[in-house]
Amino acid sequence: MEMNQYLEVFIEESKEHLQSCNERLLDLEKNPEDLNIVNDIFRSAHTLKGMSATMGYEDLASLTHQMENVLDAIRNHKLSVSPELLDVVFQATDDLEAMVFSIADGGDGKRDVKEVVEKLKLIEKGESPSKATAKLEVAATATAPVSAKAKSNYDEFEYTVLQQSKEQGFEAFEITIGLREDCLLKAARVYMVFEVLEKVAEVIKSTPSVDQLEEEQFDQEFTVSIVSKESQEDLQKMVMKVSEVEKVEIAPISLDGNRSNQEEVVEEVIVDEVAKPSNVETSEEEKKVTTTSSTTKQPNNKTIRVNIERLDILLNLFEELVIDRGRLEQISNDLKNQELHETVERMSRITGDLQNIILNMRMVPVETVFNRFPRMVRQLARDLGKKVNLEIIGAETELDRTVIDEIGDPLVHLIRNALDHGLETPEVRKANGKNEEGSVVLKAFHSGNHVFIEIDDDGAGINRRKVLEKAIKNGIISEQTAATLSDKEVFDLIFASGFSTADKISDVSGRGVGLDVVKNTIESLGGSISIDSKEGKGSTFSIQLPLTLSIISVMLVEIAKEKFAVPLSSIIETAIVKKNEILNAHNQKVIDFRGKVVPLLFLKDIFEVPSQGEEDDFYSVVIVRKGDKMAGLVVDSFIGQQEVVLKSLGNYLQNVFAISGATILGDGQVALIVDCNALIK
Repeated sequence: MEMNQYLEVFIEESKEHLQSCNERLLDLEKNPEDLNIVNDIFRSAHTLKGMSATMGYEDLASLTHQMENVLDAIRNHKLSVSPELLDVVFQATDDLEAMVFSIADGGDGKRDVKEVVEKLKLIEKGESPSKATAKLEVAATATAPVSAKAKSNYDEFEYTVLQQSKEQGFEAFEITIGLREDCLLKAARVYMVFEVLEKVAEVIKSTPSVDQLEEEQFDQEFTVSIVSKESQEDLQKMVMKVSEVEKVEIAPISLDGNRSNQEEVVEEVIVDEVAKPSNVETSEEEKKVTTTSSTTKQPNNKTIRVNIERLDILLNLFEELVIDRGRLEQISNDLKNQELHETVERMSRITGDLQNIILNMRMVPVETVFNRFPRMVRQLARDLGKKVNLEIIGAETELDRTVIDEIGDPLVHLIRNALDHGLETPEVRKANGKNEEGSVVLKAFHSGNHVFIEIDDDGAGINRRKVLEKAIKNGIISEQTAATLSDKEVFDLIFASGFSTADKISDVSGRGVGLDVVKNTIESLGGSISIDSKEGKGSTFSIQLPLTLSIISVMLVEIAKEKFAVPLSSIIETAIVKKNEILNAHNQKVIDFRGKVVPLLFLKDIFEVPSQGEEDDFYSVVIVRKGDKMAGLVVDSFIGQQEVVLKSLGNYLQNVFAISGATILGDGQVALIVDCNALIK
């Protein structure tokens, strides 16, 4: 069994632990005396260290181990938390992230981390972070000595783990296990032995290696090195209970050169799932079952990691099932057979539950993207000499996984723009009567069948005159056209390729540099981006993204024998309005809806549907909304609610106004799905 089979689990869990480290380090900066935060970071670092060592990524394990030592010194009151110390720990976390992402991209995870490791070592010995940095600069050419005390059968990292475990009250043993000559499923017996040991111990090393054991590349014996608090006798009894185990020999591991005068630290021993051979009877590559166990019993929560392509296939199959379900409902209503009707109703309820499960499996909170920004903003603010408060609202808002994967980079660029060219320096803000600390608000919310993400800053805003001058100079527009543009149209000019209003392009960003890429990325996801800005007050970048849900609930309506579907998520209610109740305001027909003036949009005119026969004395109206804006869609009649499969119009019908897709109804007819957000805009 190759380690690659555990790679996906390792990468995902490593990212989670590093994100946890980043978040808790930011909390620690605000609450430097809170040792609970330090313990949380220590546990994440400890788990990452064990996982990295097991997978063979020594640079990762080495750096995490040294970071762990500094955290241990903090929680034992040997070191105090300072911004300078946290800078070094953040630097270490950055290197760890770079290595994990390198592994995720198919690399080897290697990175030159000597400098940050030496800084951490000096800090651990009591040097101030600034002095540690200075010392390293002086001794830049010096080579760090390699420890020579590791025994021949353990590498330096394994030896250190064994040594530290002994200092913390654990015993280290080498267990040699012999299987019977007639043992048929040797790999299965190895798995059972590991299961028994991992309930009471942490496995440090196996000889032969785990993958060789799983491939049965050994005779009848293998050796496992562990640390545990159990006695030799108890360990021997436990392993002997495994069937077809003939011999169990246990010997204490003798370590020389133990460190002394170190306070005993009670440390949680985490057994990494990746260290355990997988069950030979369960070998699906895309399906990973990860559990965390410890010496104390934990709630049995299990997570299955499934390849996104499998979910796509499952969703496509279910879409076909929904279309057939609609057809069955239609046949049932036509035949008026009671038994058939009851069976179809039951099938509809079950498929409805199944549908919710499948769709929720693909949905991920935008928090997975947002949670990287506090750390980024902290570092940028320090680099730019600015004071910034980042507020995140609506991080629990969910988006489809495919959109989540693509939206990160555009948001990073927009936030960097907000900090670099949006917010002013504390001195300028103070001179303008503003708070020294600038504010950036990152907000996500649902509206209809879309998700909106807004980046709002209270900085200098966009200078209209400067944008127009640059646009004319670059030949994007003519002077005659410039005079006719509205503010919104002027702001949209900064999305032109290579456009920038910055006097000096900084390393961080230039407002407008790369914004064409941001716009292209968002539009490729079926979304859009707009800007609202007031000079001297700030700017708001608003991104509209589709949920990309393939199955949606709609209200079916009819316009001159043609059927249209209006997403239920956009509808407030339906109404019947008499013609004499319609008012006119600014050349727009409106109605008074619960004390609010709501404009009417006649879909027959918008979609150019040929009219048939005389009109009635009343209108059927669907009241829809986008954010705080409302509109009334005028149709000929209501058909009813239904769940439909959203199908793309294809490459030949791109950018059709106010139509987001089509669906196949139960009777085989095609209905177009109305994009209410486009109509209200």
